[in-house]
Amino acid sequence: MITRRQFILGTGAAMLSMTTGKLFARNNIIPLWPDDPPGGGGPSGALHVSANGSWSNIVSPTIQRFQPENPNGEAVLIAAGGGYRWIGMGGEAWPVAHWLNARGYTAYVLSYRLPHEKWRAGNMAPLQDAQRAIRLVRSMERRVHALGFSAGGHLLGMAAARPDFVTYAPQDDLDMVVPRVDTVGLIYPVITLEPPYTHTNTHLMMVGRDIAPGEEAKWSVQNYVTKQFPPTFLAQAEDDHTSNPYNTLLMRDTCRRAGVPVELVQISRGGHGFGLGRAGTPAAIWDEVYASWLSAHG
Repeated sequence: MITRRQFILGTGAAMLSMTTGKLFARNNIIPLWPDDPPGGGGPSGALHVSANGSWSNIVSPTIQRFQPENPNGEAVLIAAGGGYRWIGMGGEAWPVAHWLNARGYTAYVLSYRLPHEKWRAGNMAPLQDAQRAIRLVRSMERRVHALGFSAGGHLLGMAAARPDFVTYAPQDDLDMVVPRVDTVGLIYPVITLEPPYTHTNTHLMMVGRDIAPGEEAKWSVQNYVTKQFPPTFLAQAEDDHTSNPYNTLLMRDTCRRAGVPVELVQISRGGHGFGLGRAGTPAAIWDEVYASWLSAHG
């Protein structure tokens, strides 16, 4: 019987070659779990890759390592968005990984389980993967930064806020590592799932329509921010109709009240899901500001 780990090691490099035009060494595709993820279940068959490079049908969650020519000794874990329905690798994760490489950062792109894909862990599955990914990167790198987009911002925001939250039984010695990050960057993130901000796919996938009391608050990042939360970088466009700009304002104000260093880049136009932003547009400003901010917090 082929395990999930054997599946990803055997087919992952070929899939990445097909979807990105490059062939990566096997050691650059790192399965998160020694075998089945906690709870088991999940989809079967091949990874689904859309025309724009978005992934779904995540059979085996992984981190994909992008190494720079001249490493600066620091790493960034990237989680792309997609409303927990898919993961925007082509539009967000891979371009940002290459951009970080050019600045000396080793990038790790997270492929996390999607709650609706029959995982028995349900809406806890992505957070389990994020915690495990942070532990893996922490075991290999001196400093670990987190950078999340949209739903990926929600995911890494939750992980950064709750490093001591036990989401699964330890699988091996790696799970003795506390999954803390040194900084967190949240780009057009979903922060709150509480009313009136309940229209997102993140809300639908994480708490659903028949909502138990307290579930929306339980999955809202701002409710877990304390003075231990890492230094935070935020960026969002004022015309974002998917994740209301209130999300980043709420996160900024919550961090300030907790005494957490925070910087917010407010972008006049760009909508949602712009990734690095098209050159010459207002949305193209956040990346260099983030690079300077990251250097200052290195």
